[in-house]
Amino acid sequence: MHGRPTQVRWRLMAILILASFVSYVLRGNLSIAPQSMMLDLGLDEVQWGWVMAAFPLGYALFQFPGGLFSDRFGPRRALTLIAVAWGVLTVATAVVPGPAAASPYVIIGSLVVIRFLVGAAHAPIFPTVNSFVQRWFPVGGWAFPTGLSSTGLTLGFAATAPALTWMILEIGWREAFLWLSPSAVLVAALWWWLARDRPAQHAGVNAAEIALIESGRAGPEAPGPGRPAWLRVLRNRDVLLVMLSYSCMNFVFYDVFSWFFYYLASVRGFDAQTVGWVVSTQWIAGGTGAALGGWLCDRLCRRIGLRWGCRWPVIVGNALSGLLLIYGTLSGQPQWAVAAFVFCFFFNQLTEAPFWATTIAIGGEHAGAAGGVMNTGANVMGVVNAMLVPVVAAALGWTVAMAMGGVFALVAAGLMLLVRADRPLDAA
Repeated sequence: MHGRPTQVRWRLMAILILASFVSYVLRGNLSIAPQSMMLDLGLDEVQWGWVMAAFPLGYALFQFPGGLFSDRFGPRRALTLIAVAWGVLTVATAVVPGPAAASPYVIIGSLVVIRFLVGAAHAPIFPTVNSFVQRWFPVGGWAFPTGLSSTGLTLGFAATAPALTWMILEIGWREAFLWLSPSAVLVAALWWWLARDRPAQHAGVNAAEIALIESGRAGPEAPGPGRPAWLRVLRNRDVLLVMLSYSCMNFVFYDVFSWFFYYLASVRGFDAQTVGWVVSTQWIAGGTGAALGGWLCDRLCRRIGLRWGCRWPVIVGNALSGLLLIYGTLSGQPQWAVAAFVFCFFFNQLTEAPFWATTIAIGGEHAGAAGGVMNTGANVMGVVNAMLVPVVAAALGWTVAMAMGGVFALVAAGLMLLVRADRPLDAA
């Protein structure tokens, strides 16, 4: 082996971080525009709940197929195709008919179908990141790059909150969406041009970088007799347990993603521009937590092993996130409530990279599929959140509706105690 390892893996990871950023700009647009769109399209809160539920339904249903697709055909092709779809569907959202041209049923139906397809198109991105990280990074170095991809998504939403709020106020929600759509095509072109599925296929990767990536690996997986990989992933105890834990954590994520802008503006009484900056701060804190969680998880995995190295950040992060969410909803002091919500999301996102590193450790060459299973359950929880929160709010008030996310976070912490990241798929 001659010379220092090249750093191609990190350059490609930078593109994936950009893709995560763009993905969240284009999927989070409806979370920033509810008041404008509901007023323009004549929708009430319950009808809007149906629209918001369509995205996580499509997102959930296509997680596992998206992971299988990425494992089978490679991250390069997978991300290129879905990124093009992001741009097309953003344009489709912008041209949904209004009350002057269509009935409420047509408007709601159109939005539900488009948001379902948006969910399906965005679903493979993080299973694809999982597949890429497993192929391009060494054992014990998986959490930090996945954490950086989560940082990309949170910064995407952080940028979207104030910028899209301003654009909607200045030019309207339809025009704002149209201006955002070309970013997806640019990501697709850049990824297709520079990325390759495996290090050995990339002309810029030297032998030292390949040796670094391959160090510590157990070698090619021996498939279980008579069992296809997808079935072994679906029947694996640790994959299912980490899915349940991640799903409970994701209830809090969807509180932030789907409801916090509306909650702060319409329930807590903040003006729209102030809420944009508050939500932006919340997502910046989440991005910081995601990167820190990845760094911490890799450090712990190297020192105490995969099992507890992946467990501790998830347990501590979820426990603190849940307690802060409960405190924030109960607090009558706006400044303390906002601070609690910001740190709640910081600790929520601290768990992202350890969760995904766990699926890489368990899944191996099937990391995309294992991550897809985990994210399927997590986004089924997104559907539950979209339907449950407004119903509970109508029956018991918004304080109870938001605080119940804290209970889900505490359950997530407990479930992670049962997950073993040090037990690979075929050894379980």
